[in-house]
Amino acid sequence: MAAKDQASASPIKLGGPMAWYGLFLVVMTTAMSMVDRQILAILAPRIKADLNIGDAEMGVLYGAVFGLFYSVFSLPLGRLADGWVRTRLLSISIFGWSLMTALAGFANGFGMLALSRLGVGVGEASSQPAGMSLLSDLFPKKQRGMVSAAMAIAVALGLGGAIGLGAVIADVWESAFAEGNAPLGLKGWQAAFLIAASPGILLSFLLLKLPEPLRGASDGVLTKPDPAPFRASLDTLLGILPGFVWFEFVRRKAPANIWIINIGAAIAITALSIFLTHWTNSLRPVNPTALRLGGLELTGNALQWSITGVGAYIVICWMQSLALRDRPAFAVIIKQPSVAMLIAVAALQSVINYGIMSWSAVYAIQNFEGSQTTIAVQFSILITLLGIVGPLIAGPLSDYMNQRFKGGRMYLALFALGVSPFLAFAVYKAPTLGGFFTWFVFYSLVLTMWLPPIYASLLDLVLPRMRGAVMSYYILMMTITGMGMGPYAVGMISDVNEGNLGDAILSVYWVAPAIVALLAILVWRIPKDEPQLLERARAAGEAD
Repeated sequence: MAAKDQASASPIKLGGPMAWYGLFLVVMTTAMSMVDRQILAILAPRIKADLNIGDAEMGVLYGAVFGLFYSVFSLPLGRLADGWVRTRLLSISIFGWSLMTALAGFANGFGMLALSRLGVGVGEASSQPAGMSLLSDLFPKKQRGMVSAAMAIAVALGLGGAIGLGAVIADVWESAFAEGNAPLGLKGWQAAFLIAASPGILLSFLLLKLPEPLRGASDGVLTKPDPAPFRASLDTLLGILPGFVWFEFVRRKAPANIWIINIGAAIAITALSIFLTHWTNSLRPVNPTALRLGGLELTGNALQWSITGVGAYIVICWMQSLALRDRPAFAVIIKQPSVAMLIAVAALQSVINYGIMSWSAVYAIQNFEGSQTTIAVQFSILITLLGIVGPLIAGPLSDYMNQRFKGGRMYLALFALGVSPFLAFAVYKAPTLGGFFTWFVFYSLVLTMWLPPIYASLLDLVLPRMRGAVMSYYILMMTITGMGMGPYAVGMISDVNEGNLGDAILSVYWVAPAIVALLAILVWRIPKDEPQLLERARAAGEAD
């Protein structure tokens, strides 16, 4: 952070009352980000009926449109979190994305709904980088599993809240204004967006008043003040945007191989995006226009692959610009094997998680008897309770296992992601709603144990000044791979198979063997990489 901001930082007692209050606010902020992000999923049937769009287009809205801007802006905002006041950044961010969530309440077409999702993505981009960095300086290092569990619980609260809140508000609104006399002519799903946006305003004010802790205090590695965090954040943004990155290359005198790789990747990604657009268009007899840009009409498939292609190119640009701007961070975040494999696990698992969670409530509503609201509320209660219980077990357990065994946290992640695929098949092949919910209890309880050990391990493997950056990298890969591909893939397979949503959901589990293999390697690799962290950073030019 800048020198004057460093001076305003407070030596908050690690794990003290103010730390727990800060944890509460960050958890609620993360929960609200999930509500505003996920509420689209439960409102999908109503939105589809009003806007006349298909499952694949809903997948694009839920995934790629939101995901591109969420992941792209997580990089400069993550860099800002590594240098500026994190409490202020979180306050401004939640205020902004709450306004953009409210905008969806006035959407009367795909375009405005896409604009709202775009804005929510930009606003939420700082939530995890700034939140996890902040919590790392509020609690001792040995409690990082517990802190990570709290963040995982926040995700569950948000997921459950989005499903239950969205369905109940929409249903109550439509019942109250069945005669067509609703204020401003708003439909039930529009009212749900407006009401879901309101708690963010209060949270914004409370975060603004939260003291900023000293960066690196929990590790005993106090970080030097950042003299120009906003300039560094802007440089990060310009260093990843197509076209602008070339000016960055010129300014930093990039060698020829960086130019060759960058331009070659741009050509290859463009060609692949065009091929995938034509291929997926051929899979459906009807591909409605999702977006019109002047005289150019884009199908949902074209929009999906265009956004995914841009995201993939941005990953390459960011890695290359990081190598030119910050060699120690590049050495620790990109070149360290354990970090690379942890990011790969998170990205692949997010294909499964987003693919399943974006469609599971819709699957239950379509395949079992009962009202939309009743099933949605039951589903939201299950998600919330299990999403709390699983991390509450996994967080402290991962801390304990990490102190007793080398690579202990990865044993827990390996169990969770190795067993959950088998339980998923029992869930989505259950013949009754009771069977579906019964198996879902076991499935969700096991699945929710994977995130605390992954979060805690990522924080352990980087320096304090790099935590915002590594969480941004996590978000970038998780979003482009998982959020960008999971919901769309399930929606497309469902459309192609005439609405067989259960098989479409299970189809995303083809990535599970790769996840298990990577975790098995990490059990051995993390104990080798973590002790070499400072040596790796210093060898690349990190000052003490």
